[in-house]
Amino acid sequence: MLYKVAKLLGIGTIVSAAALSSAFAQDGGLKIGMSFQTLNNPYFVSMQEALTEASKSVGAKELIITDAGLDVAKQISDIEDMVQRGINILVVNPADTNGIQSAIETAHSAGVVIVAVDANAAGPVDSFVGSKNTDAGYKSCKYLAEALGGKGDVAIIDGIAVVPILERVAGCKKALEEHPEMKLVDVQNAKADRAAALSITENMIQAHPDLKGIFSVMDGAAMGALGAIEASGKEIKLTSVDGAPEAVEAIKRGGAFIETTAQFPRDQIRIGLGMALAKFWGAKVVPTEVPVDVMVVDAANAADFSW
Repeated sequence: MLYKVAKLLGIGTIVSAAALSSAFAQDGGLKIGMSFQTLNNPYFVSMQEALTEASKSVGAKELIITDAGLDVAKQISDIEDMVQRGINILVVNPADTNGIQSAIETAHSAGVVIVAVDANAAGPVDSFVGSKNTDAGYKSCKYLAEALGGKGDVAIIDGIAVVPILERVAGCKKALEEHPEMKLVDVQNAKADRAAALSITENMIQAHPDLKGIFSVMDGAAMGALGAIEASGKEIKLTSVDGAPEAVEAIKRGGAFIETTAQFPRDQIRIGLGMALAKFWGAKVVPTEVPVDVMVVDAANAADFSW
């Protein structure tokens, strides 16, 4: 087990057996809580799978996983309940960066180690592990602009109000601004819902007959947009962020969906748990932020990519 712990943390030094035994003995064993903004997304499901595996590998006594369903009030209640159940570590993926601050403060006051993953949370978080989301938005929209020859009308399908989504949009706009003949004609929010993205895209296509490209802040919404693009019969190119399996498959098939900037959700959760364990074991210099690289996936490398 010691080797697995060292591998999880990505370090060469192995914590002593005595230290591990002492840590896991506290309160009858290590208890980990994970609060997801939603599990209605393969991205977060892959995180859940990786966390379950990692928790077993470090001998955690209990792993509590909750799904907020994008409901901030439920997420606050879920976290408060986990604190009452005596968790030592809280890994949180907030439905709203600022909205769950009270729950973060409650957990901190109870002595819980707190790590935010994918999206940061306001309040006393010990460490944040997340993708370079500004880079992701920039890479996707740079790819889109270059695929369109640096000119044409484009639109953005936005998402929920968390920092990663805001950063993706900012990165996209930065890339588009580098091409004076690109015109951003529409930005609409699908709130991570595929059906909403389909409807929004239908409206965009109707309202902007010269639309040539669409950037979606996440692959789930992009798949809804793809359905609308294909039904329209128009030549509109689509890029996105995440690297979800169905998006990668769509890119492999060819057509409107030409690129997704992939993130690495399993690695994020492994690194996040590693940071939490280091803090739990008494480390004084745990990084407050760990940025994780992203990667462009297109027809050239889609066959070899998976989460």
